[in-house]
Amino acid sequence: MKPQNILLIDDDEQLCKSFEKILIGEGYKVQTVCTGEEGIKAVDYFQPDLVVLDIRLPGMDGIQVFQKIHGLQPKLPVVIITAYGNTDTAIEAIKMGAFDYIYKPFDVPEMLKVIEKGLDTKRIVDTPVEVGPEDIDPAGEAIIGRSQGMLNVYKAIGRVSPTEATVLIRGESGTGKELVARAIYQHSARADKPFSVINCVAIPETLLESELFGYEKGAFTGATHRRIGKMEQANGGTVFLDEIGDMPMSIQSKILRLLQEKSLERLGGREVIPVDVRVVAATNRNLEAAVEDGRFRQDLYYRLKVVSLYIPSLRERREDIPHLIEYILQKLSQDMQIHNPGISQGAMEILQQYSWPGNIRELSNVLQRLLIFNRDAPIKAEDISLTEKKQSNSNKNYGQEQTKVDEETIRQWIRQYLNSNSGQKIFDNCIDYVSRLVISEALNMTNSNRTQAARLLGLSRPTLHSKMEKYEITIGVRAQGNGQSFQS
Repeated sequence: MKPQNILLIDDDEQLCKSFEKILIGEGYKVQTVCTGEEGIKAVDYFQPDLVVLDIRLPGMDGIQVFQKIHGLQPKLPVVIITAYGNTDTAIEAIKMGAFDYIYKPFDVPEMLKVIEKGLDTKRIVDTPVEVGPEDIDPAGEAIIGRSQGMLNVYKAIGRVSPTEATVLIRGESGTGKELVARAIYQHSARADKPFSVINCVAIPETLLESELFGYEKGAFTGATHRRIGKMEQANGGTVFLDEIGDMPMSIQSKILRLLQEKSLERLGGREVIPVDVRVVAATNRNLEAAVEDGRFRQDLYYRLKVVSLYIPSLRERREDIPHLIEYILQKLSQDMQIHNPGISQGAMEILQQYSWPGNIRELSNVLQRLLIFNRDAPIKAEDISLTEKKQSNSNKNYGQEQTKVDEETIRQWIRQYLNSNSGQKIFDNCIDYVSRLVISEALNMTNSNRTQAARLLGLSRPTLHSKMEKYEITIGVRAQGNGQSFQS
């Protein structure tokens, strides 16, 4: 996987040098320029995946530079860096389509998180989601299946995409609801506008409202400046509300208002702000039961299900499993740069018979591990006999494939460790030691590719980064970014 390109436009030479070193240490390819005119040219020849742009520049100011860049590449994420005094200017840039803004002096881990989110957004909007059973290119992403249930999904996507209708996507976890949402977005009239993904479970309830709707200065302790939310940022585009069935009642009413009146109010504010977004929502919950129990608003339920689309589980479309396995193996081998050795008929039959409670997500994780550990050897039935076969007898270990491990060896090591160490922190030290080994091995297995290692471990890249710092795990020459801040 080639490194992602980041263009840094700032006239502070020292900041550029320091931040460039940190970004290179994170595995990015970096180009720095000092003026807006140079930045506009660099967008063409450097082909960045993300731009970090200072508002204050000699010659053309940051807003003018952003407008030029946005005109050239409307989907290119641009992160604005600004002083507190330029808040209104930064917000104006967001309204025009900038991805986000960060205040100087900025905290390096916070900036890295924003950059990763921006790059993820770029990947999402740039990677086409192919819809249909034939001729799928594994270099992209696709919704796979030839069963009748999936043919119904394809028809529904084709019919609803050109409309402005709100869509409710239903199905179990891991069935590919986000891919369907992206396909609807990419085939809609808003495909050249923002696409924002908001997981209603991943964001703490205390932060979800401000994340969605923004806040005014002084709205709560720590609100030192105005901040606009994801809904306002996505104006003109599409917002995907994942796991909406878990959204708190207090926020459901604001979503209802957004759908009914196409407007919102920031937290702590009184200004009514018009917002034009198309909402696509998804849930694995039984919303009808939630409405009866008073956990979900009935009026919002009917507003969301203007069009309701059901994604069948793998148990309901076992005939699609061989096609999925073939596609996933090809895609994983390309992404991880590992040879695809293929799979035997016996192994295929075992995988096809398994119930897959984690659906496509679980299937992909299992195939990824098999590819890594088999290393050029075809996947055979005996390679999965201690994982999927064991699970097929019981779904209690849903999503946690067993690995062939000599448990007695581990217990022997633990006994030796406990006998040779003592103290109040013995438990924490033991856990830290094992965590360090797990992370190091994941990096070794992915040839030091942090994105792939994070995916293998089930962590976000910022979380992996923080754990590497905690355990002092280094890859070559690595910049130390923890606790640093930069200021022009």
